[in-house]
Amino acid sequence: MRGVPRIPSPRAAADDLRPDAYRPAPPVSPEPAPGGEPADAMDGPCPAAGSGTTDSAAGSGSDGAVDDSGNRSVNGAATAGDPAAGDTPAAPETPAPAAPSHGVLKSLLGAWALSACSAEETAAVEEHLGDCAPCAEEALRLRDAVGLLHTDRDLDLDPLLRFRVLENCLGRRPARIPVPAWADPYDAETARLDALLRDIGDSEWHAPVRLKWFEGERRMSRRTTVAGVIGHLLTVDGIVAGAIGLDDPLGPHAPLLPTARTEAFWDDRELPPTGTIREPWRDQSHDLIRTVSFAGPAAAEMSVSYGSFALPLRDALLDRAFECWIHADDIADAVDYPYAPPSGAHLNRMIDLAARLLPAALAERRRAGLAAPPQHLVAAGAPGRSLHLEVEGSGGGSWYIALDSPAAVGSPDKSVAQVALDGVEFCKLVAGHVSPEEAAAGQDGDRQAIRDVLFAAAALSRL
Repeated sequence: MRGVPRIPSPRAAADDLRPDAYRPAPPVSPEPAPGGEPADAMDGPCPAAGSGTTDSAAGSGSDGAVDDSGNRSVNGAATAGDPAAGDTPAAPETPAPAAPSHGVLKSLLGAWALSACSAEETAAVEEHLGDCAPCAEEALRLRDAVGLLHTDRDLDLDPLLRFRVLENCLGRRPARIPVPAWADPYDAETARLDALLRDIGDSEWHAPVRLKWFEGERRMSRRTTVAGVIGHLLTVDGIVAGAIGLDDPLGPHAPLLPTARTEAFWDDRELPPTGTIREPWRDQSHDLIRTVSFAGPAAAEMSVSYGSFALPLRDALLDRAFECWIHADDIADAVDYPYAPPSGAHLNRMIDLAARLLPAALAERRRAGLAAPPQHLVAAGAPGRSLHLEVEGSGGGSWYIALDSPAAVGSPDKSVAQVALDGVEFCKLVAGHVSPEEAAAGQDGDRQAIRDVLFAAAALSRL
């Protein structure tokens, strides 16, 4: 009978672990009966092969007969291998997806370089790169370009990068009025500090900053804010601005002493300075650079008075570059920002200025009774007793400091002591950020001379 539901035959328990053991056999075309009709088209039940008569099959008391191939018939209807039983032929296997074309894979290279592909696309692209040299070269170029898109870099760059770019630009198109070489440190340090200020948030302008310096035998400090530090730089830079004919930010009757100018600026404001102080400070630094560039070589020796002492303009701008770096480092510490020292060439010039000022600072401390008296006075310009100052690291070098008279000349032949320090450490000592007892990395020779020079270096610092 047709249309009867097929009841699967029992299977052994082991078949549960072998799915192929109970899959139906593939359909078999029925053999035509004599006379040209298919066997399943004949009337009446079809006897199973190898059995007796249909009566014996029916009288056996079973639900159906099993043929030689193991197929069972129920009430004369085939259960396997017979299309009439209603079995659906097995579906053909799905062909594997074709690999993406070269054009498709090439279009995915940009997404692959940005790590924006799916796992399947990534695997396909990387397999393709092993076989296609042009795509591999393009992928490397794109991956290198992606590295330039990262924005998590700011001031922690090579200090010489700016100068290499400018040198390349000026090599192609020289400046009609170049910045003099002696003004380069000030130009560089003000630009670096301006980049730091551009990156900080509005609230960080009020972050507390503690300014440090050295007076006599004691370390001093003063608490202010980031904006207050920029106001301090603005007012002291105003000394140089006034000396070359620019407007003084404190007016024509402002004091000359740097500390008095800073106190006057802080006391003159009802509210603490904010981020608005950045623009006048930066405009003044631009005006300074522009003015000295147009002034010509003779301007380098112009005298700039600080009230208690004076410096030529070339040294005054170098002093301002040094203080700009020191206070930029103070600001960076206050806002947790990375900040590198100046370039080696600029750092060397800053150290050289401090070394040239040390004999006068030592003489000033001697007049105040804070240093040992001179031992061997010599004529001005003659070699005298000296200390060998050896500064290591970037910007380092060797200097011989005259010990007995500021007019004497330091000489290796007259050296009685030697001090070795790191370059940045020496600058921190000169800025009053490191005590003399903590600064020296190595000492040899006259201990009193060493102490006098280290304390004289700290005495160069000021608010």
